[in-house]
Amino acid sequence: MKYSIRFCALVVLALLSTSLIATADEETEEVVKMEEVVVTARKREQRSVEVPLSVSSLQGEKFNALRSSGMDIRFLSNRTPSLQMESSFGRIFPRFYIRGLGNTDFDLNASQPVSVLYDGVVLENALLKGFPAFDLDRVEVLRGPQGTLFGRNTPAGIVKFESARPTQTLEGYGQLSYGRFNSSNFEGAVSGPLVPSVLSARLSLLAQWRDDWVTNEHTGEEGALGGHRDLAGRLQLLWTPMPELEAWLKFHARDLNGTARLFRANILKKGAEGLVPDFARDRIAHDGSNEQTLRTRGLVVEVRYNIGDFQLVSLTGAEQLTNFSRGDIDGGYGAVFSPPSGPGEIPFPSETASGIPAHHQFSQEIRLMSPSARRLAYQFGLYYFREFVEMEDFNYDTLAGGASDGMVRQEQEATARAVFAALTFQCLDDLELGAGIRLSDDAKDYTAWREKAPAVTGAGLLGPIHQNPQDTVWSGDLSLRYQAAPGVQTYLRAARGFRAPSIQGRLLFGDVVTVADTETILSFEGGTKLRLWEQRLHLNMAVFHYFMQDQQLTAVGGAANFNRLVNADSTIGRGIEAELMFLPMTTLEVSVGLSYNQTRIDDPNLAIQGCGAPCTVLDPRASAQGTFSINGNSLPQAPSWIADVSFRYILPLPGGARLVASTDWAYRSRVRFFLYESVEFADAWLLEGGLRLAYLFPNADIEVALIGRNILNDTSPTGGIDFNNLTGFVNEPRFWSMELVRRF
Repeated sequence: MKYSIRFCALVVLALLSTSLIATADEETEEVVKMEEVVVTARKREQRSVEVPLSVSSLQGEKFNALRSSGMDIRFLSNRTPSLQMESSFGRIFPRFYIRGLGNTDFDLNASQPVSVLYDGVVLENALLKGFPAFDLDRVEVLRGPQGTLFGRNTPAGIVKFESARPTQTLEGYGQLSYGRFNSSNFEGAVSGPLVPSVLSARLSLLAQWRDDWVTNEHTGEEGALGGHRDLAGRLQLLWTPMPELEAWLKFHARDLNGTARLFRANILKKGAEGLVPDFARDRIAHDGSNEQTLRTRGLVVEVRYNIGDFQLVSLTGAEQLTNFSRGDIDGGYGAVFSPPSGPGEIPFPSETASGIPAHHQFSQEIRLMSPSARRLAYQFGLYYFREFVEMEDFNYDTLAGGASDGMVRQEQEATARAVFAALTFQCLDDLELGAGIRLSDDAKDYTAWREKAPAVTGAGLLGPIHQNPQDTVWSGDLSLRYQAAPGVQTYLRAARGFRAPSIQGRLLFGDVVTVADTETILSFEGGTKLRLWEQRLHLNMAVFHYFMQDQQLTAVGGAANFNRLVNADSTIGRGIEAELMFLPMTTLEVSVGLSYNQTRIDDPNLAIQGCGAPCTVLDPRASAQGTFSINGNSLPQAPSWIADVSFRYILPLPGGARLVASTDWAYRSRVRFFLYESVEFADAWLLEGGLRLAYLFPNADIEVALIGRNILNDTSPTGGIDFNNLTGFVNEPRFWSMELVRRF
């Protein structure tokens, strides 16, 4: 029933858009056109229609509406084809999935097959990937392997954030909102020249607050959890001392203090799919501590120097972070052997923490680019990456007042070097060939040791344990783009990508450090990009099929409460993607996105542990006791269907004022939380809608808006904990706010 209702809702929205289009009075409408989106998917500014791969760009009013509630970076989830996101940390550590490929691992050393770049610099550690999105020019989503120009850890694709740059004219904005849970958000930027035509600057600030709004029924404290204070800033300088030279510098920082992810005991039905009937978002029963802090800072320097018609580019990036996150993992209080306990049956208490006391990342890229207007255009370059990270894992005895009861330390130094080249050749006026290749060398020097074992394990000290995986891998792509007719571009693309070896060393409840070998992917993609009806309709479509060898998978938790890395022999994926952007009349904008993804693990010998919680595993049992075969399973957190639709209508008023109404909806089909198939640890669907009603004063310099997010109050589990009880965590609640914007 839930599935059919939401499917019907999507159909109604689609029919509504058709009705609006059909009733538009074409005779009285002036001719309008959509501007072609410019992207940097090939490290050159190009029109999106000319890029032979599946790429989306989020920008402008639609993008601003999506993030208006003050939500963290997960607001992007399901807002473009084949992109899914979730997190078991809260506002930090987002996990990205593109075309079904991602990593459910929550370890601070986990790698992901989706790379995140901010202004061209990779954010490798998962805690960096959650840097807030504010004062941006656009967000680009590149689907499929990006191994030529972006290298390691991009077999699924890339999410690129591009900041709004300094300007030579004075401009800026301020945005203030207040809403539910006593939430307040401020965002602002000011940009302009310091020395006309030579030096300009841009300062951007973000401040977000939310009060604790979840009552802890175990302690009786109202407003105990759920709040945060999230501050971020960015300062940019753009220096052009001569026509041939441009230097851009950016400093950015973030300071977060708030609630870690709230795990909720026994909220999943036993023997069925879905939440228990008495579930309430604003109620929880914890006896453990909850806290989370994150501080990051970074520096980026980009220098462009023109040598005749060629351009030499140097991009340098440095990142640092410190973090600590502690939570009540069992999601309840007490234990069956230490009553009172609940909600439901709590076999044993679980309270843990993880932190990064030291982290440094440095990256350097140098590339030489030929003019893009030539029949033969090319670029080649060198890349260097180094990261040092120190990690700590803690266990606490909740029944003894939260006393320390276990500690593990990990240290890792990762280095990567690469050389790459890419070219495009305009064979004919309507035919372009592209090719690229990259040779990468990755190495890690890893050490882990257990300084104190949890008393319940009966284990002792362990280590140090050393691991030193290394690999040299090639990646690349071939593409063909053909203009079949005016406004009709078609393309074919084959690409090879990889993810470097990964290490998992959570030794609190295990004695083994596991290493996953390099995973590789070979992807084939074809598509068409249409620009029709005098540029009032943009339609992008793609089909793809990929073959992955030695995919890195994380067997999370389970009966042994231990994370383990494994390599699947083979993984196959296929699907379709479509995006429609439409201007049926001057006052109405419509956009629709749709994707279908099918994934399958092919490895008859791969078996993992099932749940320790009382769940119903549907996979066949394997030979080893307590294990199940996952051969033939789809990937976790990989919905078959993702759909999004948005409308924006502008009503002109006398005197130059305007009313603007917009709504957006995102849908994803069923997801499974773990590698094994079970009845309980899954969610049938999710449908979240947004609404924005705004009044723009004449000249559009002042705007007042009413904002709603998740307006139907969809309540869906987005993940679970499977080693203790039927623990889950859920999506964000319904949110309303008022917003004031001032532009100058």
